[in-house]
Amino acid sequence: MTKPLTLSQPQQKLSLSWRAYFEMTKPKVVALMLLTVLVGMCLAVPGIVPLQPLVAGMAGIAMMAGAAAAFNHLIDRKIDGLMARTYNRPLPKGKVSTTKAAVFAVTLGLIGFVVLYTLVNPLTAWLTFASLIGYALVYTAYLKRATSQNIVIGGLAGAMPPLLGWTAVTNELHGYALLLVIIIFTWTPPHFWP
Repeated sequence: MTKPLTLSQPQQKLSLSWRAYFEMTKPKVVALMLLTVLVGMCLAVPGIVPLQPLVAGMAGIAMMAGAAAAFNHLIDRKIDGLMARTYNRPLPKGKVSTTKAAVFAVTLGLIGFVVLYTLVNPLTAWLTFASLIGYALVYTAYLKRATSQNIVIGGLAGAMPPLLGWTAVTNELHGYALLLVIIIFTWTPPHFWP
C-alpha cells in the first residue's frame, strides 16, 4: 500500500502564497476585460489580428489590469475585512502583507507597461496606465468613498478595454473604438444597480 502524496510545509506555504497573489489580480474580472479587448482588436482590422499586438497586447493589458485589481485590494483592505463578501480576501486574512501587495502591484503594473510600450505601442501603454489610475485611484480611493454614484463616474475605467484592443492593433484612436467604450460605459451602471 502506498502513502498518499503530501506537500511539505514550505511547499504548502508557497502554494497558498501563489494563490493569494493570483486572487489579488481578480482573474475572472480580468478575463472578462480581455474578452472585450479581443473584441476591440477584431473589430479594428479586417481579417486576422496580427500576432504580436494580439499576444503582447493581451499580456500587457492583463498585467496592468491585474495590477489595478491588486491596488484595489490594497486600498480597500480595511473595508474588505468588514464585509461578508470580501473578508476572506488575502490582505484582510493576512495571507499577503501590505508591503508585499504594494510591491506586487507596482511590479506587475510596470512590467505590463513596459510590454505594451515596447512590444505594442506607446499609445496603448499610456491609455492602459490611465485606466489603471482611473480604477485604482479615482474609483477605488476616491469615488467609492465620496458618492453613491461612484459606478457611474468610475465606470469609464472599466469601459476602456475595447479601446485598448483597438489601439493595440491600429496605434490610433478612432470613433468606432470610442463607440465601443460608450456602449460598455452605458451598460455598466444598470448592470450593477439592483
